[in-house]
Amino acid sequence: MGETFRGTGDGPHPARVLRTAVAALAVAGSSAWAVQDCELNGEPVSPAHGGTTQGKTGIMRCRDRDTGQMVREQELQNGRFMGAVRYYTEGRLVRELAVNERGNQQGRAREFGPGGQLVRESFSENGTTVGLSRSFHPNGQLQRAAFYGPQGELAHAEFTSRGELRGLRCGDRPLLAPAVDDARLCGFPNRTSQLSFLAENGTVRARATFVGGKRVRFETFQDNGLPAQQEEASATSRVERSFGPDGSRRREVTWAVTNGQAVREREQEFAANGTLTRDRRWTQGELTSEETFYLNGQPRSKAQYRMVGATRTLETREFYDNGVLAGEGRYIDTGRYAPTPTGTHRQYDPQGKLKSESVFDARGRISRERTWDASGALLRDDEVFEDGSRKAFSTR
Repeated sequence: MGETFRGTGDGPHPARVLRTAVAALAVAGSSAWAVQDCELNGEPVSPAHGGTTQGKTGIMRCRDRDTGQMVREQELQNGRFMGAVRYYTEGRLVRELAVNERGNQQGRAREFGPGGQLVRESFSENGTTVGLSRSFHPNGQLQRAAFYGPQGELAHAEFTSRGELRGLRCGDRPLLAPAVDDARLCGFPNRTSQLSFLAENGTVRARATFVGGKRVRFETFQDNGLPAQQEEASATSRVERSFGPDGSRRREVTWAVTNGQAVREREQEFAANGTLTRDRRWTQGELTSEETFYLNGQPRSKAQYRMVGATRTLETREFYDNGVLAGEGRYIDTGRYAPTPTGTHRQYDPQGKLKSESVFDARGRISRERTWDASGALLRDDEVFEDGSRKAFSTR
């Protein structure tokens, strides 16, 4: 953008107007790339050209050229933009803050709504949000209070426009006063606090229990009022549950907690009728077993991981819905999606009689296959080669 100085080089200097186009800076309602006229102590200046502000101190004021309304006020100290900054929309103050000698936010910042009401207040230390921040609903009710430390947000509380609690995160000590009495809400120093969390329409969407700032139970609800998720925690364990649309438990996960670190121990899945359909277990973070079940309660499959020397193996068994063994085999757990079959794998008929057998070599390839009829008579006994060809060991 160009600038135009108006005046003569000799006679009395008329009021010179420096015109510059600058972008409105992150202010709601500002006209993007509005052309502004700026002045400092009655003299025209350009914030884009340091020569016009060099060594000067005071408040630079920038107005929209077309409307004459204030757009921005910014403090200079000895030629540097440092101190108070205010932004306006249609002549109305919408945001005020301060910057340090590095140009980073420093101290309190506030934002205002159309009626001049405070909608947000925060504090910064060299550009980083610190301490207590607050935001408000248009009706003036507290919407959110949060406390920030050097590592980020440490605690917060959220409220509906009627002042009802909507969400809460507790710190390791009360942090939200005087905006919020989180000592009471979080159960400090060692009390039990039972809370309900409401949606804007007044519906209870969650309940929680806190003891000494720790959330020991948490439950959320579906639109129909039935439970959606549950969590129970102690110093050494945590249990998570999820529920179906009918409120039936569909999944439960148990974690072991040591020094704040959680390791999965067990995961169960359930059918809508409450029947257990899958059960997985871990030991020190390693999956050790997995079982599945038919809806009639009979076992469907069982898998067991074991260490054989330095090799991790997987032994599997499958069942018919009457509980009779249908198949069994062993695999080498390679850590990939598909383990490598090894040894002898067998299949059985619904009466439990052996009907086929496959032998795998060290590379996981079939080296021999045998089949039997219902009476137990051998039907086929083949040696299987790498190219898929066969050679009979014996025939019926």
